[in-house]
Formats: sequence, C-alpha cells, structure tokens
Amino acid sequence: MLGVVEVAAAPRPAPRKDSPVSSRDEAPRDPVPLHVDASAEAPAASPAELVAGAGRGGGKAALPVPASAPSPAELASAGSLDGLRGVIGDCRRCRLHGARTQVVFGVGNPRARVVFVGEGPGRDEDLQGEPFVGRAGQLLTDIVEKGMRLSRSDVYICNVVKCRPPQNRNPEPDEVATCSPFLFRQIELVGPEVLVTLGKFAAHALLSTDVPITRLRGQWQDFRGIPVMPTFHPAYLLRNPAEKKTVWQDIKLVMARLGLPS
Repeated sequence: MLGVVEVAAAPRPAPRKDSPVSSRDEAPRDPVPLHVDASAEAPAASPAELVAGAGRGGGKAALPVPASAPSPAELASAGSLDGLRGVIGDCRRCRLHGARTQVVFGVGNPRARVVFVGEGPGRDEDLQGEPFVGRAGQLLTDIVEKGMRLSRSDVYICNVVKCRPPQNRNPEPDEVATCSPFLFRQIELVGPEVLVTLGKFAAHALLSTDVPITRLRGQWQDFRGIPVMPTFHPAYLLRNPAEKKTVWQDIKLVMARLGLPS
C-alpha cells in the first residue's frame, strides 16, 4: 500500500529533451467551471495586478496590494530562482517575519514539469528551511515517488507564504497578498506544464476564488495559461486517510496530462 493508494509498479518515464524528467479541507461537489480558456489571448498582467487577480477567472473580490509587497521592478530583476531568493532576502515585508526561524523558499528541479504549491511552512519546515519535510511532507514525497514514479528532485515544491505563521495559524489575507508576487514569479521562472495546488489556500491564492476546495478539486483550472489541478493538502489526508483515494484520482489526471504511465 502506498502513501496514496496501492498502484501497480510502473517504469520511470523517459525525461523530456530539455530537462531531466524536468521535468487542510471538506465532501463530493458539483462541477465549477471557473477556469479561463488557456488558449485565449489575454493581456499580460503586472506582478502588482496579479496579487489581486491571479488566475483572472475567479469571482473573489480583489485584495488591495500592500505597500510592503515587492515592486514589479524588484520581481523583474530576478532572472532565476536564485536571483528571486536574493530579492526576498531576510524578508520583513509582513508580520510573519517576527516569529519565523527562516524564510522557506522552495526546493526541487528549477525546470520541473510539475510544481506543487502548498499553504505555508510548518514547524519542521521552519527549522529545516525546506517545504514539506514533516509528516505531511513525507506523504507528498510518497505521492510523487511511489505514485507518480518520479523523484522528489524531479518536481518543484513551494508555498504561498514563505514564513511560518505563528502556531501554524492560517495566513491572513494581507500576508498572502504581500507574499503572492514571489510565488507568481517562482512559477514563471520554473515554467511548469502543470500546477498542483495542495489545500484551499493555495487554490484560492492562484485562482482568485473562494469556492470550497471540495468543489474545486479534481477539475482542471487555469493560472495564466498553465493547467492547475487543485487537490487536498497532505495534512488533511493524515487526518482523513480515506480521502487518499480521492487525491490519487486527482494525481492520475495530472499524470495523464504529463503523459506519465499510471
């Protein structure tokens, strides 16, 4: 039995030519067509505009851009993930810096075909400086390695907010709005074929919607032309193991989109 559900062993897929394989929540739902046609031409949005209208397809009211949010010029100056990490620096742009140990940026293949986006660092992540390294992180690793037959290093993993909220509370809207431009630039720099959002906060941040995750999951959405698969957060699966089969169905849709054997 895998961390998700039992699946038959499958050979590792061949890497694509330009990279080495590079590549918390709620019960059944009705279809929610809130994605934007990825083929439709849309004017480019500035990073500041993206804080409020990430996916250009949701119905949530726009959040004001905090004065502490990074400027478009700062974001544009980062031509690589390392450069973006340098722009973030010892970030003190929102109140989350006061209780954190360190900034938790992201980890994985900078040319990954799939990016997993979570909510924010927990205790283990705050101590180690890497996203998804606790119990929920081990479950995510099992999904990637035992389910998708990829290495954790083949994918890219990051969070909406880069600093641990005190006592693992939910991120506040202004904290999300301040940190989201960094996430959007991360995604732009990696250039994945697919995004997988883990839990409601990641889905809401990217899709600019407040539709419950139980109605979003399992249905393709869109973030600036990149297909998005919302699914449950691994921490939710630790509390509700019966939902592992649900997540596995979502992951199989991702695998099919990437041409990976299931």
